Amino acid sequence: MTDRPMRRELLRPVQLLGIAFACAVFAGVVTFVSTGGFQAGVGPLALPLTAVIAGVTFIVVLLGLSLLLLAVDPAQVQKPIDRPVLLDDEPDDTPGDAPGDAPGDTPGQNRS
Repeated sequence: MTDRPMRRELLRPVQLLGIAFACAVFAGVVTFVSTGGFQAGVGPLALPLTAVIAGVTFIVVLLGLSLLLLAVDPAQVQKPIDRPVLLDDEPDDTPGDAPGDAPGDTPGQNRS
């Protein structure tokens, strides 16, 4: 086989589901505690809201991570980067290369 990583090797489906499940549990616990789920009369009323929030969080995190994984090129993952990431590959203009620039011209002069 080749040395190139496959898309599945970047983040395995079990890891993807595990991250989404952990986020859903966290959102569910926060919702349950913030709605007063541990109080005597409110506990059963907070469970449906907690389940809805946890389910929505699970789906949103799962879809978000999946879409982010689609944006990554597996061949680019192991490619070493030895230059600043935010700089362009080639500089667009260098001083004096603009059209109409001639040596000895000063800005604001009319050539006619």
